[in-house]
This record gives sequence, structure tokens and C-alpha cells, in this order.
Amino acid sequence: MTTELESTRRALRDAIAEAERAAELARLLDAAQARLAAAERATEELKTMGERLAEAESELERERAAAEKLRKELAEQRYQAEVAQWKLSSIKVARWNRIGDAIKTGKRNPVRLAKGLKGATKPVKRPVAPKRKPLAVSAPKDERPGAAFQATSTTRTVEGTSVRLKPFRIPTGPNTRPHLTAAVIADPHAEALLRYEWRQTTGFTPRDFARVLAAEVPHLLVVESVTEGPWAEEVTGEPGEGLRELLAWCAERGIRTVFWHTQGTVADYAAAAELFDHRFTTDLAAGWPRLPFSVQPRVHNPLPLSGGRYGRVLTLDQLLPDHLGYPDVLTSYRWPIAVDCPPGTPQWRLAELAACGTSIGPEGDSRRAHAALRRAYAMGTMSERVDELLEAIGLPSARATLNVSVILPVLDPALLEHGLAQVAKQSGVTQVIVFGPAGGEERAREVLAPREVVYREPDPVSSTGALLNRGLDLCEADLVAIMDPRDVYGSHYLDDLSRAFLFTTADIVGKACFYAHLRTAHATLLKQPEAEYTYTPEVAGATLLARRHALRAVGFADLTEGWDEVLMRQCRTDGVKVFSADRFGYVRVRDEDRWLLGAAHLVEYGSAEPHALI
Repeated sequence: MTTELESTRRALRDAIAEAERAAELARLLDAAQARLAAAERATEELKTMGERLAEAESELERERAAAEKLRKELAEQRYQAEVAQWKLSSIKVARWNRIGDAIKTGKRNPVRLAKGLKGATKPVKRPVAPKRKPLAVSAPKDERPGAAFQATSTTRTVEGTSVRLKPFRIPTGPNTRPHLTAAVIADPHAEALLRYEWRQTTGFTPRDFARVLAAEVPHLLVVESVTEGPWAEEVTGEPGEGLRELLAWCAERGIRTVFWHTQGTVADYAAAAELFDHRFTTDLAAGWPRLPFSVQPRVHNPLPLSGGRYGRVLTLDQLLPDHLGYPDVLTSYRWPIAVDCPPGTPQWRLAELAACGTSIGPEGDSRRAHAALRRAYAMGTMSERVDELLEAIGLPSARATLNVSVILPVLDPALLEHGLAQVAKQSGVTQVIVFGPAGGEERAREVLAPREVVYREPDPVSSTGALLNRGLDLCEADLVAIMDPRDVYGSHYLDDLSRAFLFTTADIVGKACFYAHLRTAHATLLKQPEAEYTYTPEVAGATLLARRHALRAVGFADLTEGWDEVLMRQCRTDGVKVFSADRFGYVRVRDEDRWLLGAAHLVEYGSAEPHALI
């Protein structure tokens, strides 16, 4: 009887487990079918949009053809007018015409007649016949931010030696707040800081602002204390009539107006500033709300120049000669291994240099440069400053977040405590999905508080890829990180990785360059040092940080070993951009790893953490 009861209980447990697996499979099937239906709807919508786009492109092509025809006709008319003018000029200088003019004017004055006839017989250079000019090709204006804001200087001179370099390509987007339009009057530096924060209208003058701004009525007007251009005289001293008319135009339409004092004496701009709804300043002594210069991740970032860094330490004067425009300044920031800045260098200049990954000091030092970069971003980005501005003037500042959901699969119960500790030290994490052993949920919630914790016991037969897919369905944050409980992660690991989403267009960020420690050999290795800050075919799975929607579209293979290789291969097939960030903040820990021994450089025999963790 006892044996039968035990068999019945075991059969019941197996049935319950089977039912749970069936329910999980049913849920996953429903989710897959929902995704499939959504994909079909998206495909249909995309097809419709494609048809509309094709129609619009056809119409645009017809309009361009018509415009091209008109341009050709206008050019031909201009040429014919030039030919007619040439013929008239040729007739006027012809000898017979000049003789006739001399006879007509001197017929009653023999002396004048003689002089006129003498002059008419002298040879005169005939005008050159006009030639048809090739029709100039008019390229459509690129309205994307930064499209017309590119570096032009390709050489630098250091101690009399000319050095060529490839300019940094200013990115053309994306916009942080595409729903918001701002009309901006600013010098090139401030314009570069603001251009990615919203749809930005610039280039209008006191004469044409009503026509230009009417094409896309802005939500706000931002005017800097400019020192050049058509608005400089309007905002200094007594406010100009053009400025008064612009502000009246904005008032009629309920457009908020902001004056931003960034340079010069406050008193020089005080009268103009009083006409605005809101006033901000970079000067602590000005008495207005503070809006300082901050790094703009789109242009102040460690993306390298093509060709690498110039192997010398430069002074700030050598780095930034007076003739450079701001796009060329952004190229110079990335050029040398280090910049020796004198005392009194503005804090914003130091922050911009550091944000570009350049060492500040008498020598190049990648670890110090990385720490300085981190501090520059920690002081605040322009996106955060604009958040403060919009909140102060009463406009919504909706934008994408960098909140993270972490998936932590713990298949070895002995690794639970270590894995939880690696996640607990991270910032920006709002949710943790833990697949851990029975009895570990209470400890996970204790260590990871106050973050939301979703704890699941893994099915013994499930692969790591299957667990990651289950975890992905439970994730709610905009970014999803995969962490390996065997490895070591620095406290700034996720902060450093998520920063890359501010200046790249990648959907997946990770590390192709990283430190590793092999316990058996007690060796520290560095894998692919050339792969820092580059778009790359693959990154290590344990360093994966991805946009949730992109990761859901790709999914994880049902594998325990090699799931990350399959994922990266699928990304290459689907055209998903993958970016490798810096080498710091992570250590891959294994007893031994033949793959690493063949693909990495030996750093030393000893611990990896002093090298990797900053």
C-alpha cells in the first residue's frame, strides 16, 4: 500500500510538473503567436507605408523633373539674353557703326568730324562671345542636425610640422525629443550643445523670422547672449526692433521665450533679457537660475578618429589654435594622447576634453582618462540640463530612459551569493529576473532591495538560452542586461555600458575587449584591445546590454553553450548594430579557457581586478 501511494504521489508530482511545463509552453506559444500577429500587422502597415512612400517619391521625382526643366529653360533664356547683349555690344564697337556715329555728331563741326573719323579708324577690342555654362546641380538641403555642421580643417601644425588627420564626422542625429521644436539663436558652440535635444530651427534673421518660423511654429524660443551674426546688436544694450518684433510674434502664438546668458557681462544683456519669459545663466554671480554648459553625448564622446591618436602630449594652445571652428574643435579633442591644460582652463572645456576620452595632464593614461570621462558625464549632460529648463518653463520633457532590467541565470547554487552581489552594486537597475535554486528567493530579495525582483526556479532540463527567453518575456525596462554569476562586474559597469546608447545608433552594446582571469594558470589576459569603442560583429554574451525591443526581435537560441555566438550571428544577418564599449568594469573568470588563450594577450600573472576595475 505504501509503495502504491508513493508511486501515486510521484506520478502526481510528475503530472503536475508536466502540466506546469505544458502551461509554460502554452503561454510561450500564445506569446509567440501574439508576436507573430503583431509582426504580420506591422508587415502590412509597412507595406502600406511603402506604397505611400513610393507614391510620394514618384510625385517628388515629377516635381524635381519639372523644376529641373524650368531651371534649364531659365538658364537658356539667360544665355540668349547674354548673346543679345553681346551682339548689341559688337555692333556698337564695329568700325562702320563708329564712323556713322562720327559723321552724325560732326556734320556741322568740321573739327569734331575730323577727330571722330580719326578715332573711328582705330582698332577696338570686340567683346567675347558668351558660352553656355553647365547647369549647376542643386543638391537637396539635408535638414538633419549636424548635416551642415562638419569639420573642414584636415591639418594641424605642431612646432612647425604639419600633420594631416581625418576629421571627426559630426553625427546627424538622432533627436532626443523629436516631438519638440525650438527656434534657437546661438553661437556655434551653444548651437552644437542644443541641436540634438529637439527639432531645432536656426538661421533666421530679424528680417525673415516670421516667414521662416511660420513653416514649423516652435514650442519655445531660446536666445543665447550671442556675440556674432545678425542678432548680436539686437540683444546687446538697448533691445533692437527686430528682437521686439520676434518676441511679440511669439507672444501672439503662446510660444515660451528663454534668454540664456553664456558669455559677456550680464549688464550688457540685461535690458534684452527682461523682455523674455524666462532667463538662465552660466554665471553663478548673475542671480538668475543656472543653466551651465554640459557635455553633449552626441559630439562629446570617446568615439575615436580614423587613424588613431597622435602620439604626443600637446598644450591647449597647440591643440586649439584661434582659427578653428567648433566642428574642428571636436576633431582636435580626440586627436592627441593627452592635453596639458593650464590653470584657469574653464571647467566646461575640461569636461568636453575628458568626455572625448582624452587624458588631461602631462602624459597619456587610459585608466585616468576613463575615470575622468565618467566624472564628466556624472556632472550632467545637456539632455539633463534641457530637462531642467523645460521643467522650469512648463513644457513636458518626455524622452527615452536608460533604465535596466537584469537577467541573472544561476545554474550552480554555489554561485548565487556572488551573482547577487555583482548585480546589487549596479545603479540604474529597476528590475532583476533571477533564475536560481530553490530556497534562494528570500535571500535574492534581501540583497537586491529595493529593486523589483522576479525569482524563478530553473527547469533542470532547460538550456540557458531558454531561460533567457523566459526572462526576456518578464523584462519591463527599456534596456536588458545579461550577467553571468561566474564573472566579476565593477560598480560602474552598467553605467559605463548604458552611456554608449547616448552616442551610438547601436541596439546592442557589450564588450569585445575585456580582461579575463584564468584561475588554473593564475593569468590575467586582455582580449582584443583594438576593439574598444567600435561597431563590431560580436560582443561577449556575459556583457550584453540591449534595447528590449531589439532583443525580443532576435531572441535567444535554445542552447547552453554558444547561445551568444548564435545571437551575434543572427544580429549580423538581421542588420542589428552591435557596439563594443571600453575594456574596463568587467572580468571574465574561468578555471581555464583554450579559446581565450588563443585570442588574448597576456597582461601578467596575477589578479585582473586591479587592471579592470576603476
